[in-house]
Amino acid sequence: MKITLAQMNPIVGDLAGNKRRVFSVYDEAAKGGSDLVVFSELFLTGYPPWDLLERPWFTAATSGAVDEIIAHTEACPGTGLLFGAPRPAQIAAGKPLYNSAILAQGGRVLLEQHKSLLPTYDVFDETRYFAPAPEIRTVAFKDEVLGITICEDAWTQAELWPRGRLYSFDPVGRLAGQGATVLLNISASPFHAGKEELRFGLIRGHARKHGRPFVFVNQVGANDELVFDGRSLAFDGRGEPTAVGQAFKEEVLTVETRQAGRPGLFAPLGLIESVHGALVLGLRDYMRKCGFERVILGLSGGIDSAVTCALAVAAIGAENVLAITMPMPFSSAGSVDDSVALAGRLGVRCLKLPIGALYDSYVGALAPHFAGREPDITEENIQARIRGNILMAFSNKFGHLVLSTGNKSELAVGYCTLYGDMSGGLAILADVPKTMVYELAAYINRANEVIPRAIVDKAPSAELRPGQLDADSLPPYDVLDQILREYVEELRSVEEIIAMGFEAAVVRKVTGLVDRNEYKRAQAAPAIKVTTKAFGVGRRMPIAARVNRG
Repeated sequence: MKITLAQMNPIVGDLAGNKRRVFSVYDEAAKGGSDLVVFSELFLTGYPPWDLLERPWFTAATSGAVDEIIAHTEACPGTGLLFGAPRPAQIAAGKPLYNSAILAQGGRVLLEQHKSLLPTYDVFDETRYFAPAPEIRTVAFKDEVLGITICEDAWTQAELWPRGRLYSFDPVGRLAGQGATVLLNISASPFHAGKEELRFGLIRGHARKHGRPFVFVNQVGANDELVFDGRSLAFDGRGEPTAVGQAFKEEVLTVETRQAGRPGLFAPLGLIESVHGALVLGLRDYMRKCGFERVILGLSGGIDSAVTCALAVAAIGAENVLAITMPMPFSSAGSVDDSVALAGRLGVRCLKLPIGALYDSYVGALAPHFAGREPDITEENIQARIRGNILMAFSNKFGHLVLSTGNKSELAVGYCTLYGDMSGGLAILADVPKTMVYELAAYINRANEVIPRAIVDKAPSAELRPGQLDADSLPPYDVLDQILREYVEELRSVEEIIAMGFEAAVVRKVTGLVDRNEYKRAQAAPAIKVTTKAFGVGRRMPIAARVNRG
């Protein structure tokens, strides 16, 4: 059987646009003789649709669009269509919707298979909207018997869950036991660094275990904080790949279910290459889907703003990026010169707006009220807030999206200024640890020196007071990032981290800063998720809390 894998980029909520994409790819595949065209999970609504699913008008419009797609298959009776959409749950009590895979052919529905395993961890909250499938079953299609599952239904291998097996029910195994000759999984599996290898091993494991061809179609594109990397897959019954979709790009692939796979067909991207691709796609799609054409950011002469600027150029082109350097008397001459040099190498327009006079005016206005108190972090933060206000003024005037340039390490411990350097509509690096920022810089410079060596080599500094260095307030970043990974991503306790060999006082300081700065992160710009646990939609911690961390 010839199956077409439609690895496409839907826009959440755009029922009409997503429906047109279905029609276009389906019609072309039907002309090419495909027996079945497969789209990703909830493709019609885009994933994740979040609380749009609680709007009756939206679910009604979705049902109407589903009916139109089913009717469209009547014109090509030789080609089936499998796509994802929410469907009404015919149950007396519980959630009103199923997360469904709909198989249509010749203008009628052959099967609506609902999702059995509804994830409720990290970025997922599917039990908020959906009821689990009451049953699963195979369906005869042409000369095959199809076993259809949806995303999480395939994530049942025990080794995926080191803290204990998450599911006791294996939908893929159940369908294989019912006689499925071809296994399919439609998915919206978000990216994090290293996940493409994990998914490859997962799907290959099912194909090998059950000795059947397996087709996996994943969504591609970015929606808010989540990036979907595609990397759709097809395997033969020996678990060898017959097709591998590109990363971070739309692609339509057609495979024969009985063709032999080719060992070595799958080559995972390098970790930093994949993170770079995710960030570029994340920014590009956020702008395109929100209606922005240009971005603006502040260049400080530091590594974070330099990498952010380079990513923006890669995503939308230098002509759509405006940079501003805003020096103070505390700023080193190198900071301005390095910013101008970077902008020149990238082809970005760079404005210079000194803020010394603004700062003096601001402090002068406050002086009568601050009389008798020594200058402190208050005055330092005023500098950052002036810069944030300037960027927001340009955004208001010209409609540019402001990019916040802070990294995950700074955001974790609160080494950032509310309404200052945290200002922005999107924080590209907010899930990128500082040590990884340097790795990204090296990747950007792999062919030629785009980011000046002076920026890469200089000691990190906010330059809010004379001689200030990040190291004055924080542990070395290689130590800080290891502690943050264990505490934030691996969920280890303070005592467990200390037992790993880190200095107790440093661990307690760092974890205390993480907990105390939840209020800042609650007000931060959306971040593009690239690690296993990002600050944002996948992490929900109380702000007003008193927890004994050990």
